[in-house]
Amino acid sequence: MPIHTYICATAAWLQSVVIAYGICPFAKREVDNASVAYSVCLDTDIEPCLIRLVEECGRLDKDDSIATLLVIYPKAFIDFDSYLDFLQLAEDLLADQGYEGVYQLASFHPDYCFQGAKFDDAANYTNRSPYPMLHLLREDGLEKALANYPNPEQIPERNIALTRKLGVAKMQELLAACYQNDNDYS
Repeated sequence: MPIHTYICATAAWLQSVVIAYGICPFAKREVDNASVAYSVCLDTDIEPCLIRLVEECGRLDKDDSIATLLVIYPKAFIDFDSYLDFLQLAEDLLADQGYEGVYQLASFHPDYCFQGAKFDDAANYTNRSPYPMLHLLREDGLEKALANYPNPEQIPERNIALTRKLGVAKMQELLAACYQNDNDYS
């Protein structure tokens, strides 16, 4: 598949799920400001995937116009447990590279399942995405956004209630639709 296909599905998910349902109340502003960047890593081995993550941190270091960056791993970490192992390595690597407090990682996966939750709990869709990915956020931008948002600690609870109200079938439908019409977001 061409790289743009992965980006288009991810952009569709960002628009039709994350923004449309307010899963992240800050995402629309960044999309409207064209400050979201995408990176696709087609490697399947851990080391090159980690190298790409550090390279993208370097990209953020050099380009202040990017507020947030999604590193998409469409061919790696298909199994959620292997993804969680990779996530831990990625967090450790960012700390080792001096990026702790500079960039924060958010995690998304097609089979995301919160610890202690049942796999078919609709709440898992707050972190389910078309492909395994890591979301790099600038800590300073995140702090500013949270400071100007009323009750940010209630965002996760609101998202859980929303996705459960929508239900698993609706959330599955929304996610599946992201793989169609890739020309809409290119």
